[in-house]
Amino acid sequence: MIYFDAGATTLQKPEAVARAMYRAVGTLSSPGRGSYPATRAAEETDLRCRTLAAELFGVTDPEQVVFTSSATHGLNIAIRTLVKPGGRVVISGYEHNAVTRPLHAIPGVEITVADAPLFDREEMVRQFAQALETPADAVICTHVSNVFGCRLPVERIAALCRERGVPFVLDASQSAGTLPVDMAVLGAAFIAMPGHKGLYGPQGTGLLLCGMEPEPLLRGGTGSQSLLQVMPDQLPDRLEPGTHNMPGIAGLLEGLRFVKARGTERIAAHERRLTRQLAARLAGMPGVEVFFCPDDDSQTAVLSFRAEGWDCEELGEALAARGAAVRAGLHCAPLAHRTVGTLDTGTVRCSFSAFNTAAQVEEFARLLGQTLR
Repeated sequence: MIYFDAGATTLQKPEAVARAMYRAVGTLSSPGRGSYPATRAAEETDLRCRTLAAELFGVTDPEQVVFTSSATHGLNIAIRTLVKPGGRVVISGYEHNAVTRPLHAIPGVEITVADAPLFDREEMVRQFAQALETPADAVICTHVSNVFGCRLPVERIAALCRERGVPFVLDASQSAGTLPVDMAVLGAAFIAMPGHKGLYGPQGTGLLLCGMEPEPLLRGGTGSQSLLQVMPDQLPDRLEPGTHNMPGIAGLLEGLRFVKARGTERIAAHERRLTRQLAARLAGMPGVEVFFCPDDDSQTAVLSFRAEGWDCEELGEALAARGAAVRAGLHCAPLAHRTVGTLDTGTVRCSFSAFNTAAQVEEFARLLGQTLR
């Protein structure tokens, strides 16, 4: 199988990830729930994972690194902390449903979309600046569109937020592990990321980096301050009720170690080469429209296209029958499609990881050509 759906999850993982998860099932209990060896080992694994994540993402204190089940989980915490009924929030025109659905669930929220054409970074900054002329409770912005791979100018958007005293939330679902994500540089209130994409951890893991005091989304036992009938004030306990996913955390730790050892710049450069290679091959196919920008500052390793005369989902199914795994449709991001003008059709999306190869790109192009003919 040619797997070009790393934007959904990186199916190929470092071997150490699975080994760590297997070991964890029989050796790691719950951190903070005892003083015997299995709990001590769990606490050590827990701390190592937080500490490495803090190092990779510019977080001062590892306790500000909170384990979540997904980026969606983390974004819900951030949104519920910052956005209240009747408030106002500014988002980009490329946000995922992980942002828009929680916002729409809050009564009376005014959502201002800072819209801009695909790959037009200057216009994006202008739109955010204009939107922030009116007070806002928060700005929430994806780092990279999960549909089109366009890299948003989040450093400049975050600077606008700092100038105006508006909390900034970054959705790093498509960037963590390949692009610089630095809490200190951005001055973000929250950064949410999944463990199972560019960090090469297992599904059901994620990280929320906290730059401010969060409001708990869930409440329950934490193994600390058990007499209290409210959640503890301190992080990470405040946001981590219930039993930890220790096999997932152990696997995520190995994924983070892989990213650190390989290097985000090296991973990103490899993925960009594959993206450019595929874009060039698709551009030569009659009737194929490719959404691609040759500027490395704008385009990442997510590439969308559509083919004349084909329903995107039917094309995705036809490619799957030939052994190529891609994503087709609206990709849980109808706002991004509305922004670009592809809402009626959707797109076929290819997204790469460190484990894909140039030979796979050539084979995929051959299979696509056969399918279209």
